[in-house]
Amino acid sequence: MSLADKYFIATCKDILENGVWDKGMNVRPRWEDGTPAYTIKKFGVVHRYNLQEEFPLTTIRKTAWKSAIDEILWMWQKKSNNVNELSSHIWDAWANEEGSIGKAYGYQLGVKHKYKEGLFDQVDRVLFDLKHNPSSRRIITNLYNHSDLNEMALAPCAYSMTFNVTGNKLNGMLNQRSQDMLTAGCGFNEFQYSALLAMMAQVSGFEVGEFIHVIADAHIYDRHMPIVEELIKREPKTAPTVEIDGDIKDFYKFTVDSFQVKEYQTHEFKEKIEVAV
Repeated sequence: MSLADKYFIATCKDILENGVWDKGMNVRPRWEDGTPAYTIKKFGVVHRYNLQEEFPLTTIRKTAWKSAIDEILWMWQKKSNNVNELSSHIWDAWANEEGSIGKAYGYQLGVKHKYKEGLFDQVDRVLFDLKHNPSSRRIITNLYNHSDLNEMALAPCAYSMTFNVTGNKLNGMLNQRSQDMLTAGCGFNEFQYSALLAMMAQVSGFEVGEFIHVIADAHIYDRHMPIVEELIKREPKTAPTVEIDGDIKDFYKFTVDSFQVKEYQTHEFKEKIEVAV
């Protein structure tokens, strides 16, 4: 059984059986018809993966892994906040007429900050520290910039990544303030940040280690419940294998084609998912 399936099923069951509704509260999200989009949630969920054994990819529903990598490269390589530079349409609902999502995600990663060693943006600072100061416990990125929140189309959900070298392995922890369990599912974010961790490890001369996903508010929307209930009844399949082009030593040379996912068998999933904005 894929570990990503195990976590997804267990977390969704816990939310459905023990979660708390926000009905009656003045919630921000709305469905397309203007109806408030209520959720049932659990606070404080942790998923842990040893990437030496498997990458997080669900089989009860196929993860769009190429779109996941494309999005992470859009943020971390291109440091872009313009959806016209993204191959998928994930962010279209939040973009303005020019395609911008404001001072969010890639914009924050690309802003240069002054350090004693010079000017670095957040991505290049991680790469610098992994090479020159791998024992540091301060290799952290943070996208939740309070001074820019009012100029973001959406406050960052996956907002902080901590990199930590332990022995010869690079481990990573993603902090996420909010997780819509169905729309992208944990698997999308977990796979893309596992891929990011693997890329950082490879170009820095480390083996990839553990990826830990910490979710503050894990929730299921009211209109998504019937789909989730059917999904978690499915029998998971064996996790696929993920391979990365080992010849790449420069983070900025990775592409979607640098990854291969083999023996990825999944259940069919055709349900249209309504997105609350």
